[in-house]
Amino acid sequence: MVALFALLFKSYSTYNKIQRVDLAGVLDPVSGDSTNYLLVGSDSREAFDPEGSSGVTGRRSDTLIVLRTTPTGSSMMSIPRDLWVTIASTSKQGRINGAYNDGPANLVRTVQQNLNIPINHYMEVGFGSFAGLVDAIGGVTIEFANPAFDDKSGLVVDTAGPVTLDGTQALAYARSRNYTEVIDGREVTEPTADLGRQQRQQQFLRTALKEVGATRNPLTLLRVADSMSSELIIDSDLGFSEALRFVRKLGSSDPATVVLPTEGVRKGKAAVLVLLEPEAQVVLQEFR
Repeated sequence: MVALFALLFKSYSTYNKIQRVDLAGVLDPVSGDSTNYLLVGSDSREAFDPEGSSGVTGRRSDTLIVLRTTPTGSSMMSIPRDLWVTIASTSKQGRINGAYNDGPANLVRTVQQNLNIPINHYMEVGFGSFAGLVDAIGGVTIEFANPAFDDKSGLVVDTAGPVTLDGTQALAYARSRNYTEVIDGREVTEPTADLGRQQRQQQFLRTALKEVGATRNPLTLLRVADSMSSELIIDSDLGFSEALRFVRKLGSSDPATVVLPTEGVRKGKAAVLVLLEPEAQVVLQEFR
């Protein structure tokens, strides 16, 4: 009993170290038994994009995923960082990841207004903590069709098949924008660029979160929480018990991957993406 109390106390203490952001009046109230979480992977421009190709300076959200949980399962949809939208705080047009420059509230409003979907909770994690999460659960296993590498992100996978990545390599996999496979001795760089990166991030997150949710070892969960707490931000309405239910729900399901239909256009000199209509509305309806 003493050990159980100590474990609960440690869990709650770790939870209390997580930074909160007040999004009262911004987030949509939960209606019914479905919940939309906006998952944000943040990184500095200097650390992630040394060539400066994004055209976005300062703070930014590099990964945007809407995770929808229901009693029967869950699904995740990536929002391309180059999606051309109207920024809520300025009413000017720009890439959606630039909305993060004015803070989480502006980012949430921009997603809500441009995609017309509710956002009930907000979670943001710095890319640096992904490595700690992976190491805390003993690595994540990803299936590779061919050996692969990315000199810019640092990814090095020498063999095909299931490969268990440590924290550093998992981070390089999720960040890869120049993903190159070695097929029959030839180096073939993936032509889909950001779309391919989104799919890899979804695969990585789906695998990692499922393993976290499925673990029944409380010490492992504590290591995960400790590894992420310094770079994790959640909305102030996401309570301790609800956070635990969120993790357990992920462990009992395998989130389906949903692709938001977009098409490439040019806005001035910038190559960006816009929603492909009416196909995009069919997908977005699943999150409304």
